[in-house]
Amino acid sequence: MPPRGKFITFEGLDGSGKSTQIEKLARSLRAHGLSVSVTREPGGTGTGEKIREVLLHSATAGLSPLTEMALMFASRAQHIHEVILPALAEGRIVLCDRFTDSTEAYQGGGRKLGIKPVVHTSFTTGSVSVRTSRAAKVSGIEIIAAA
Repeated sequence: MPPRGKFITFEGLDGSGKSTQIEKLARSLRAHGLSVSVTREPGGTGTGEKIREVLLHSATAGLSPLTEMALMFASRAQHIHEVILPALAEGRIVLCDRFTDSTEAYQGGGRKLGIKPVVHTSFTTGSVSVRTSRAAKVSGIEIIAAA
């Protein structure tokens, strides 16, 4: 049977401590001899980082909600193809700063698209899905980790 990695995502608002918690977990897992990849969305690949720049640049603040969501999923599709699936196939643990829960929150809720367009569009990105989401409080900060 080929190695099968684990995909763990960290969701939360900007500044909530996701990156700090990801790095702490990565260090701990590596200290136990496990192979870990750390990545983020949007981004995680050369193409994804360019899309991230477009999404976060103030000059593109006027993007339509659908355009913004399409760019998010374009970044995710490349991310899955180029980084996530190969790492999982090698048996690595992939820790990702944001994934589908953030898209549902930011594009579905924040940009008022609703959950249905986000869920329907998510099927275009490939074969990685999050099976369960768990919420936890760490030092008073609520963290949702999906694995």
